[in-house]
Amino acid sequence: MVRYAPADRIAGARSARSRGSYLRVSFKNTRETAQAINGWKLDRALQYLENVKVLKEAIPMRRYAGSTGRTAQGKQFGVSKARWPVKSAEFLIGLLKNAEANADTKGLDTSKLIVKHIQVNQAPKQRRRTYRAHGRINPYMSNPCHIELILTEAEEAVAKGELGVEKSSRLSNRQRAARRQKAITSE
Repeated sequence: MVRYAPADRIAGARSARSRGSYLRVSFKNTRETAQAINGWKLDRALQYLENVKVLKEAIPMRRYAGSTGRTAQGKQFGVSKARWPVKSAEFLIGLLKNAEANADTKGLDTSKLIVKHIQVNQAPKQRRRTYRAHGRINPYMSNPCHIELILTEAEEAVAKGELGVEKSSRLSNRQRAARRQKAITSE
């Protein structure tokens, strides 16, 4: 059995996991794509990645944004630099569907699943060579990655009950001093 990064913090009974190792897809693009869908509901994440494949929505580039062009589709994330990494989106769609099938096998409600954890790590580089002028040779590397994700059922939101506590229970130092002074003078 493989180990997942937050294996001890996320309950296994209400979660489904999926993992891909040594995937031949760009680490940097996949990391940005994974961070874009982290914490989203499964249905929205799948729809978003499908939209990325047809260039309707863009992936915001935050960490690995050097020489990245600007597009108006990044505005919804508050960034100007965004791209459409189609290959990364395809790999993540495959892993999300695999995790959804695992959740269905476990008997979880697939309409309530959220992406609780998603992590992309670098895999060992694959080496090739390219021939240059004057008899030189340069490395020609690919940067594969490992991807792991965990889907969990969304917990039901519980309405905050009224406990009869006044709203003014949080007082500033000045307000507390005024109340103390008032209590001393009333005695």
